[in-house]
Amino acid sequence: MVGKLAVSLAGHDKDTLYLIVKEEGNSIYLADGIYKKYASPKKKNRKHIQPVSYGMTEEQLKELAQNPADADTKIKKYLKTFSERKEGKHV
Repeated sequence: MVGKLAVSLAGHDKDTLYLIVKEEGNSIYLADGIYKKYASPKKKNRKHIQPVSYGMTEEQLKELAQNPADADTKIKKYLKTFSERKEGKHV
């Protein structure tokens, strides 16, 4: 599931869109590039998120891992692009 987008279903961040950056047992680690950075992602229980069928490619994930300093910028741009497409705006 790493690389997929997910929406938070519970907590103060309900309805927030994130990128899944890591999985560990029942925990999922999420980043949005703004408040939750790639280097220090948000830990959330697997049952409190709704994965979206859309996600990053293997190549894009490798780029994030190889260049963590630029990862947050890429995550922000990716989430923004997805949100605009979902809302019907042209990118």
